Amino acid sequence: MSQQVVSPRIRGFIGVNAHPEGCARNVERMAAEARLSGTGGHLRNVLVIGASTGYGLATVLASTFGAGADVLAVCLERPSEEEKTGSAGWYNLVAAQRLAAEEFRTVRVINADAFAEDTKQQVIADLRQHYGPIDLVVYSIAAPRRKDPESDTVWQSALKPIGERYVGPTIDMRTDSVVEVAIEPATDDEIANTVHVMGGEDWALWMHALLDAELLAFGCQTVAYSYVGPEQTHAIYRHGTIGRAKEHLEATAHDLNAEMHQRISGGAWVSVNTAIVTQAAAAIPTVPVYMSVLFKVLREHELFEDTVQHITRMIHDHFSPATPPRPDADGLLRLDDREMLPEVQAEVARRFSAVTTENLLTTTDYPYYKLWFEQLFGFSVPGVDYDAPTEVHRPLVQN
Repeated sequence: MSQQVVSPRIRGFIGVNAHPEGCARNVERMAAEARLSGTGGHLRNVLVIGASTGYGLATVLASTFGAGADVLAVCLERPSEEEKTGSAGWYNLVAAQRLAAEEFRTVRVINADAFAEDTKQQVIADLRQHYGPIDLVVYSIAAPRRKDPESDTVWQSALKPIGERYVGPTIDMRTDSVVEVAIEPATDDEIANTVHVMGGEDWALWMHALLDAELLAFGCQTVAYSYVGPEQTHAIYRHGTIGRAKEHLEATAHDLNAEMHQRISGGAWVSVNTAIVTQAAAAIPTVPVYMSVLFKVLREHELFEDTVQHITRMIHDHFSPATPPRPDADGLLRLDDREMLPEVQAEVARRFSAVTTENLLTTTDYPYYKLWFEQLFGFSVPGVDYDAPTEVHRPLVQN
């Protein structure tokens, strides 16, 4: 046993450590929300690839406690080591497993590199041993690098604009100030590498492996998570290297959808979700300013959703027996419909252009944005005594 007093160590947009009890309380709150807004027991078995934080974690909880499914969660997280805490994602899934076991539900975890062929084979073996046919496969991977499964090549993603230098505002959370950042345009290699990491290649490899292993139920659906966002973020996001990868993801969905339909009467989709605070999102210039304004406007319009509410709505509206997937004209599931309402975006655009360091705390929801960011790592969670020692060695347990 190792009891420690854990204090936050956050460097810019990177959380160096995590508070185990704070993470557990977060997961308990999210599981309670999933029970409250759940969709019933229509899902039997769900595979979530990228399952430990953000929308991936919300999918595990919404599927388990809201839709009554048994879940296999795939992630790559760091356990505690001697005096070092584990990662937030590790503690999140430890808590999810504990809560599931208390309700005689199944959440198994495979902690390994989702890009690796060995991991895919490990997942296939685990599904054969512990699960029936899979009803829903969710792909929610956000990673900075990926190793080519057929060589020693390692692709590194780049967060850059394409064609022109980008200059725009972002928030320095160390000083709570609005600062200007400049980013040079990506090279052709950086664009190609980002597509390899964040496009649809690995998703397609997963689905082909699962199809060939005959582990997908008749009518099984798969969905990959994405984001489009507003004009304010397009230069660095939708029109940048990440956007090029997302275009590849959407093209992959089109091809996979045809194959899934032909082989098992299933389907493959990209869900365009609403903006949420994640460590990855915090690294994208302009996005913190945009989110801080967006959250305030959504609250004023009574349209704000947390991550579990958002994914519960996705399952209810697109993956329940009475409501099959309903894509838009481009074949996308537009879960960002509230964020992108014309009246919401008009008000966000008006306020966005006027944000300064001096009015950041009063004209935006930046205090909530910062609180959400701290809570990603288990800090600033109500009801947690941060002066008290807590057990940092919390194992994942397979049943």
